[in-house]
Amino acid sequence: MEHFEGRIAVVTGGGSGMGRELARQLSAEGCHVAMCDVSAETLAETKALCDSDAPSGTRISTFVADVADESALQAFAAAVASDHSTQHINLLFNNAGIGGGGSFVLDERELWERTFNICWGGVYLGTRTFMPMLLASSEGHIINTSSVNGFWASLGRDIPHTAYSAAKFAVKGFTEALQNDLRLNAPHLRASVVMPGHIGTSIFINSGKVLGREPKEMTAEQIADLRVRLERGGIDVAGASDDDIRLGMQIRGEMFRDNAPTSAEQAATIILDGVRANRWRILVGDDAFGLDELVREMPAQAYDESFAEIMVERDIFGLGQ
Repeated sequence: MEHFEGRIAVVTGGGSGMGRELARQLSAEGCHVAMCDVSAETLAETKALCDSDAPSGTRISTFVADVADESALQAFAAAVASDHSTQHINLLFNNAGIGGGGSFVLDERELWERTFNICWGGVYLGTRTFMPMLLASSEGHIINTSSVNGFWASLGRDIPHTAYSAAKFAVKGFTEALQNDLRLNAPHLRASVVMPGHIGTSIFINSGKVLGREPKEMTAEQIADLRVRLERGGIDVAGASDDDIRLGMQIRGEMFRDNAPTSAEQAATIILDGVRANRWRILVGDDAFGLDELVREMPAQAYDESFAEIMVERDIFGLGQ
């Protein structure tokens, strides 16, 4: 699929980050775009941005849906068929995701499963839901967003990261397994797994909203729980007030977004170039390439203290240290 003009693309998580930039770049090329997100407000913002750059006649539609809810995705698919007067789509970007539920041992099951069900369930259910419309196309491509945490299940030795990592490993394995399945049973379809490093998105901030832990609205009980988590990670917050912690978490999310080595716009361009080139494996960011190389070089040491030291020596994450 060397060009996207006149194609029909579905993008989950289109309200912000990479989803928004994918929708913008696709529609600017004349691709019809249907996007969903849990936020009607951010979806409207994305649609306005797309409308301003898209060629005349390009159809752009939005739908509020939680990708962990199969009935919501089925309603989204019905809306796509209606809004775009079609029984087929050409591109499915299973992009929606959040972070959270880091410790399988200590974190609440509800938070753990909410993260897993969005990051993995959203990909599985999205593919299940839209498969009939992909099969009905003359040419189609499924693009599933995993992460560097889909091949390295860690944020560092002092930070548990099980829900997100398990989900992203599942996304990677599922997409790899689709290579043979599609070749045998739907040869007009392709599948790619996207593995971004640190990308400048609001995933940290948005995750708090989805999990009911937006910093400015966190309850005293949630703050107390967060204090425990921060202390477990080696951060001394004994002298910090509840408002200090709320502000610190907001700043942390903004810094993650604003100080990333790769912007969401750059990431979307890399992804779409990978789809055009029919690459089934799309790494995004120099940090993703560096970490992938190191994990392959030292798989048995990937979770040892020495591995972290080598990451720093090689400046995998571009910190200049």
